[in-house]
Amino acid sequence: MQQTIKSIRADYATLNFVEDVMYYWSPKYREVHYVANMRSETDIWKLLHEIGHALLDHSRFKLDIELLHLEIAAWEQAKIIAQKYGVQISEDHIQDCLDTYRDWLYRRSICPNCMNTCTQDRASSYACFNCNNSWQVSTSRTCRTYRKNQKAPILEAI
Repeated sequence: MQQTIKSIRADYATLNFVEDVMYYWSPKYREVHYVANMRSETDIWKLLHEIGHALLDHSRFKLDIELLHLEIAAWEQAKIIAQKYGVQISEDHIQDCLDTYRDWLYRRSICPNCMNTCTQDRASSYACFNCNNSWQVSTSRTCRTYRKNQKAPILEAI
């Protein structure tokens, strides 16, 4: 495994690899953060996923659904990279990872007033088409889901 990691780092020498406590891509500094004591094939998959973000030049997203699309694209890129090293990334693992984003997106989209699934109208707010409620969400992907209810006036039928 250590030889595979050395090969990956050498093949992507234009990227900065930084030892850290978690895996992530920092577009601002063009750094791939990774856990130094990689011990499992899953660790290699995570590293390849972050390299996928780097190769696709992923940076910012405005809407939550865009983040999910970036994650899907990075996993697709990781599968391509993995072939070069004879690594097979488990589709179950990919879907489990994507499920965390899907679950996050779903929790943020639930109207705190009527519990309908709603749409995001700006980077940090959602609006309900059912009850006309709107609420703010955190811009952080890693924080717990909280919704500040900003009740909009309900339009009455004439």
